[in-house]
Amino acid sequence: MKSDTVKIVSKRKSRINSINLPTEIGINIILGLFCLICVVPFIFVVIISFTSEESIREIGYSFTPTKWSLEAYKFAFNSSKAIWRAYFNSFFITILGTILSVLICVLYSYPLFRKDFKYRKFFTFFCFFTMLFGGGLVPTYYVSKNILGLSDNYAALIVPALFNPFNIIVMRTFFQSSVPTDIIEAAAIDGSGEYNTLFKIIVPIAKPGIATIALLNALAYWNEWYLAMLYIRTESLYPLQYLLMRTQNQIDFLTRNAAMLGSEISKLVHDLPQQNLRMALAVLIVVPIAFAYPFFQRFIISGLTIGSVKG
Repeated sequence: MKSDTVKIVSKRKSRINSINLPTEIGINIILGLFCLICVVPFIFVVIISFTSEESIREIGYSFTPTKWSLEAYKFAFNSSKAIWRAYFNSFFITILGTILSVLICVLYSYPLFRKDFKYRKFFTFFCFFTMLFGGGLVPTYYVSKNILGLSDNYAALIVPALFNPFNIIVMRTFFQSSVPTDIIEAAAIDGSGEYNTLFKIIVPIAKPGIATIALLNALAYWNEWYLAMLYIRTESLYPLQYLLMRTQNQIDFLTRNAAMLGSEISKLVHDLPQQNLRMALAVLIVVPIAFAYPFFQRFIISGLTIGSVKG
């Protein structure tokens, strides 16, 4: 009798947790099409970056160009010796900025998660208020440059983006959904201090949420160019995105004003890569950060499935 009951329960669970084959095939087809929609445009950009300028003028953008070329990449690396320095700057800013911003996010969101923290409502409102209202560009520029001294240094590219209210709210919510308060109470009974509890007990549990926040911050720092435009004047401090944007703007300026610069300059501008250079610059920016995603993927997937595991 008991075995029959177990079989009935197992059959019900299998029906609840499974779907029929046609539905599964349909879902896989939809997900496959969605993946193609995401991947194919980037593959197209890569193909165009290796397409010769003559082929683009002849047949336009195509998956099957008439002639391949590396001129865009040669121009990007040879025309500006500062590109390798810009790569170093971007990696340095992204790594250091991500570490510091994640640390600040964890240290700020953890007290907001603790119900025994007396001022949690005030600091939650203080954080949320900054998401709705800001001081504006002029006061921010004045405070950053004249008071904090954020000008022509790495701090100017890191400090303004350290505090992200949205990430703090997300991290606090993740603490609430994944960290049981009984663990904190048990650690306090065992004599564990607040910092010891946070970094040795809470942080290992919250790795999926921290990895997600780290990925968001890394993307923000890697793609940042606006701060460089405001605060950086020394070329050796340019991040990759700002340097490549300046390179493209210079080529566009020469192209628009070629007729005014003389016949020799016009011929030189005509031979410069233009359309494929834009795509090559996009590839140079996207590829490094794309390789960082697999390192965060395991934590992000475990974070998405943590609710089902607890259930």
